[in-house]
Amino acid sequence: MLRALMGLRLRLVVTFTLVAVVATVTTGALTFREARTGVLQQSQDTVIEEFRHRVNTLVPNYRFPPDAAGLNSFANDVSRGGRSQQWRVLVAYREKSATSLPGDSFGELSPAMRESVRSRRATVFQRVSHDGHSALVVGMPVTFSGLYSTERQASGLEVYLTVPQQEEQGYVDALVTAIERATVPALVLAVLIALLAARGVLRPVRALRRATRSIAEGRLDTRLAVQGSDELADLSRTFNETAAALEGSVAELRRMEAGARRFAADVSHELRTPLAAMSAVTDVLDEDAAGLDEDTATAVRLISTETTKLAALVDDLMEISRFDAGAAALHLDEIDLAESLRRTLATRGWQDTVETGLPAPGELRGRVDPRRLDVIVANLVANALRHGAPPVRLYLHAEDDPRAGRRAVVTVRDGGDGIPEAVLPHVFDRFYKSADARARSEGSGLGLSIATENVRLHGGTVRAANHPEGGAVFTVVLPLRPDDTEDRTPPPAKEDRP
Repeated sequence: MLRALMGLRLRLVVTFTLVAVVATVTTGALTFREARTGVLQQSQDTVIEEFRHRVNTLVPNYRFPPDAAGLNSFANDVSRGGRSQQWRVLVAYREKSATSLPGDSFGELSPAMRESVRSRRATVFQRVSHDGHSALVVGMPVTFSGLYSTERQASGLEVYLTVPQQEEQGYVDALVTAIERATVPALVLAVLIALLAARGVLRPVRALRRATRSIAEGRLDTRLAVQGSDELADLSRTFNETAAALEGSVAELRRMEAGARRFAADVSHELRTPLAAMSAVTDVLDEDAAGLDEDTATAVRLISTETTKLAALVDDLMEISRFDAGAAALHLDEIDLAESLRRTLATRGWQDTVETGLPAPGELRGRVDPRRLDVIVANLVANALRHGAPPVRLYLHAEDDPRAGRRAVVTVRDGGDGIPEAVLPHVFDRFYKSADARARSEGSGLGLSIATENVRLHGGTVRAANHPEGGAVFTVVLPLRPDDTEDRTPPPAKEDRP
């Protein structure tokens, strides 16, 4: 679930959406600010211009300095200059003041603004919020031209105007609403674009994943369709080039492997005839060795021993070549497994050398290939006798697996020092001999490999380990097929490599 949440599609959609949200909000905020400034600026300039014109027009009609009645009349006249509504006007002259509305406290006017109007010769304005309402406050000193100077001088008369800005605030609120309404479609459009973009980006990625999986499954002729000239197209081209190179390398390796297998099989086959003749000659020489001098007898026995080893090696190579070629077949038969193991030991004269823990006759039966079972047990016991130490023990019992069904378990254990940890992963490799065993080993290095191939041919498993009490332990697990199981020849299994 977490992997799905952190998928590339979701990350692309989230990224596009965040970018769209930031862009939309930023654009909306900038648009709102500019529009609001424009609305308020236009309203402000209009009011100030009308206010200044109104004051300048009315001032010459009044006597100066004004009295209280004059101030009151002047405030009322100025307040009538509003187009849609009467202005609220405050007129002050030194300590006297008058408003256009009786009792108006003119609370929007701040002391700082009054001080600014008194100290400057220009019109001053300020937008304020009073009692939850926005208003524009304008202050203007009345000036006159001096007799001997062109610079205008303050007359001491101050005029203040307050104009509510409900209409402008309505424009601003409408603008906010419009921006909010435009944001939702913009976000929806951004998500749709993100989905389309994610789909376009992920399509070649999915194709690459399917192609990689196909190659992993062995279909080395898999290729990607290259479209466009962007980075993903370059990746597809690189993948195709890599797949082609891999296909060529694997084909060459398979050709070389097949040639090596044919060579080993052909050499083994060609050696069998001269080895048979040599074995016949050495048998005759062995019979006459007693009548030969000591040095000649020793040489004859050495030749006979090495010829026997060479013949066994050739037989093992022939057997391995059959496994590699997929020509090895099972010939199943219903047998008594314990009795088959006893015959294996008796045939090789090991019945007094190997301790056994076998079921009673007839207790454990199953359909296996008797010849291959004999090879498996013989090779494991021979390996224990050759590389281990007494006592060598052979055990057999049955177990039930919920998924695999009934299985036979064969265990061969010796009393030696065990297998070194560095050697343990390689004990089933062909021709592998550890440094300690190489000097004294009489085997070819193929016995355990042949036993492993025979176990796999049965559909079983074999493993090597060290017993906690000392010594090496080889465990073979073979499925016990029902009586109606047909003989079969499975495809050659891949060789396990640590």
